[in-house]
Amino acid sequence: MTCDGPIMVVVVPFPAQSHLNQLLHLSRLISARNIPVHYVGATVHNCQAKARIHGWDPSELTNLHFHDFDIPSIPSPLPDPMAETKFPAHLIPSFQTVTVHLRSPLTHLLRSFSSYARRIIVIHDSLMAFTVEDINSIPNVESYNFHSVSAFTLAVYDLETKQINGNKNSIIKDLNVPSLDGCFTPEFLEFVELQYGIPIKYCGNLYNTCKAIEEPYLEILQSINHETRHWAIGPLNPVELGSLRHSHPCYEWLDQQEIDSVVYVSFGTTTTLEDEQIAEIAGGLEKSGQKFIWVLRDADKGNVFDGEVRRSKLPEGFERRVSGRGLVVRDWAPQLEILSHPSTGGFVSHCGWNSCMESIAMGVPIAAWPMHSDQPRNAVLITEMLRVGLLIRDWANRNEIVMATTIENAVRKLMASGEGQEMRKVANELATALRRSVANGGVSRVEFDSFISHITRDINVVCSC
Repeated sequence: MTCDGPIMVVVVPFPAQSHLNQLLHLSRLISARNIPVHYVGATVHNCQAKARIHGWDPSELTNLHFHDFDIPSIPSPLPDPMAETKFPAHLIPSFQTVTVHLRSPLTHLLRSFSSYARRIIVIHDSLMAFTVEDINSIPNVESYNFHSVSAFTLAVYDLETKQINGNKNSIIKDLNVPSLDGCFTPEFLEFVELQYGIPIKYCGNLYNTCKAIEEPYLEILQSINHETRHWAIGPLNPVELGSLRHSHPCYEWLDQQEIDSVVYVSFGTTTTLEDEQIAEIAGGLEKSGQKFIWVLRDADKGNVFDGEVRRSKLPEGFERRVSGRGLVVRDWAPQLEILSHPSTGGFVSHCGWNSCMESIAMGVPIAAWPMHSDQPRNAVLITEMLRVGLLIRDWANRNEIVMATTIENAVRKLMASGEGQEMRKVANELATALRRSVANGGVSRVEFDSFISHITRDINVVCSC
């Protein structure tokens, strides 16, 4: 479905849940300005994005135009809990399939739009550069690079690789920033190299972050890449959910708990844990005496609708012993709604950036347990710079099993100590700052307004459909 008019936006997300989610949030925000938005992906990944919508009314999906492309079968092997690194190597074949086979239908779609649109704005995930490479041949297309990771992580990487002044910027030079060892597999680094080697002229960079929490690192990025426009428009997720209620059964359970009494435990959609580690987590949660919701599931497969999944085994009698105090969730859970619930007072998290932003926006402190990718460096931002969390495991010890006693102590400190209470206070202060940032006149709203003004420049009438 298309819309005649002077301008349209085409969004091209990377096929992993946190990336799909962030660009779906952005699509909603842009469409609210009466600009037609076309969300492009493989059929299975568009279905995934829509099935897992949370934080806003699914009826708003009718304002978006989804282009579901049938490409060759998405490889969908099971994740390996015993893999040498926790990076989801099983997803790389699906990443490769999508980026290669989506390129031709996307180019055809853009060329069909170009015959009547005055301007086409392509917002693509930074990991989808190969897929959008042909836009250079379409004269009325502008490209905008979307970054789904923290400005801190990007700034550290740029300072390291580009060796600015021979050392790190003074803001971060004294930090104990983890190395990238163990964060990725060689195959994924090759994939990233392909994406970042594409010679596309970007008209700007978009970030799911906010100057209220990351201004120093955004300034570093601006100084390094000063020839390109930068817009920090996050948080993209809703910061106030109002009366919106999800039908998931964990929400009814949360309603029965006291304020700030529940720790939410989830390692995202790309982490798979071995049975020994799962047993230690169970032991730590049980011994902590704290109330909890634990999302226990393997990493997503390339096709999340391919029914075969591994069901992790819990210690004998665990769920019976923690009945009433703990809830184990075996399927996907509405994380934003859980974090926004008054009963949720802490988050044991892998520190994916999507989870970090959602947790900060809801005023929930984090017990950081990074697993791979940008997560170890996000953990530094959370624990050392923003001071809204504590570290469960140092990255240097990533290959060791985290014992139940360590988990027990971390959960107790987060949920039932003066130090944890102070983190909760700071998290609430940052949540207030984020809510102000997206309100009228706030720093993120000003940035978003600036972006909208930029892409609609010289156009008097914006198409509404």
